[in-house]
Amino acid sequence: MLMLSMPLAVHAAPALAPASEQADAIHVTKAARKMELLRDGKILRTYHVALGGAPAGHKRQQGDQRTPEGHYTITYRNAQSRYHLSLRASYPNAADRARASKRGVDPGGDIMIHGATPPGYAGDWTEGCVAVTNAQIEEIWRLVPVGTPIRIDP
Repeated sequence: MLMLSMPLAVHAAPALAPASEQADAIHVTKAARKMELLRDGKILRTYHVALGGAPAGHKRQQGDQRTPEGHYTITYRNAQSRYHLSLRASYPNAADRARASKRGVDPGGDIMIHGATPPGYAGDWTEGCVAVTNAQIEEIWRLVPVGTPIRIDP
């Protein structure tokens, strides 16, 4: 009997929303585990987030499990992420690299906003990223273009 292999289902990334609906800023407050998408200073959406496993304080080096603090930009949208979908933040910036260099350590990188947090999960589990559920990252993906500034506060 001839067996045909079926291709695996490929999940297509959602389309970007019209420019008039997109966020023009992201604000993360680590202590509150909260991320807000903003447009013209008004909150469009608010999400509960999971952070790095040791979230207190600014990220200092690769492997410290801290989520960075400061001003960054969304630089890349990864539709093939191992965490469903992801948006890359511009960490490390020049100041982060200089601080790490002064200490003789690697500042780390690949800080993302991504999916894969189980619905209802309340703990921190990432290596330093900002994580939401898959349904939430699909909504965020539609609303956040490359170039969007992101501010991460303690």
